[in-house]
Amino acid sequence: MKSEKFSPDQLRRIEQLRQLAKEKNAVILAHYYTRPEIQEAADFTGDSLALSEKAAQTDADIILFAGVHFMAETAKILSPDKKVLLPDPAAGCSLADSCEASAFAKFLERYPGYTVVSYVNTSVGVKALTDICCTSSNAVDVIRSLPSDAKIVFAPDRNLGNYIRGVTGRDMVVWDGACGVHEEFSLEKLLQLKKEHPAAKVVVHPECRAYIVEVADFVGSTAAILDYCGRSGADEFIVVTESGILAEMKKRYPGKTFIPAPPDDETCGCNNCKYMKMVTLENICTCLENESPEIVLDEEVRRRAERSILNMINIK
Repeated sequence: MKSEKFSPDQLRRIEQLRQLAKEKNAVILAHYYTRPEIQEAADFTGDSLALSEKAAQTDADIILFAGVHFMAETAKILSPDKKVLLPDPAAGCSLADSCEASAFAKFLERYPGYTVVSYVNTSVGVKALTDICCTSSNAVDVIRSLPSDAKIVFAPDRNLGNYIRGVTGRDMVVWDGACGVHEEFSLEKLLQLKKEHPAAKVVVHPECRAYIVEVADFVGSTAAILDYCGRSGADEFIVVTESGILAEMKKRYPGKTFIPAPPDDETCGCNNCKYMKMVTLENICTCLENESPEIVLDEEVRRRAERSILNMINIK
């Protein structure tokens, strides 16, 4: 797959956005799953937590997060003195939405004394109920950092939780949540792609179902998958995660070929996150011009959520 080509109108808007960001001392963050033109316009692209950490280290007055709601919340948790903007407040997350804070609080009442580990793909309310957060990159290390006899609740992704349990052998209670994109990849179609491309390496995100993970050559976060594709001697890869990552793959490794794995129902576009695609150059420009919608968090909840993230950062 070749590098992205942008239309004159897109290039004009990208330049307009960059100039506006400069005038307002704003930093633009874009997750790997956003549209290619959004990633082109951003100051930083990457995974959600890494982006929030980078933004916190800048002297920007404004953080514009081109991503989904929980990501902008995380940026605000780590940068309480900066104004954090989200282009479309309706851009949610099927995984984060599968674990509502009040329901999770009731669930935890059944497990007193358990250490609560939550994936960063959760709301600020769930993070506030959490002892230590994790990312898909460091989840195994986070679990292994806990005492061997610790009783653990893991939320919200059942596929990631079960994957971690298999790797670490730890006994965990796993919340029954999932990402709508990663749940929908077809094993039958993936195996067919492997037959058609026998030299291709299969790279899989651990939010996928276990039977998809089992056929992978490499399992990891988006950042880890990108690194693997660079250091691997292979020239062809079947990519089993949200298709937005292909833009960064093609940009970094123009001489390699990347094949998106299809979902069971290809008419639904299920290997695209509909929420990520709600972010556009148009609504980013409008958001930055108006400095709205802004993420506002209750300070007590923010502080408790921050503690769970800092507990994770401190074990790196």
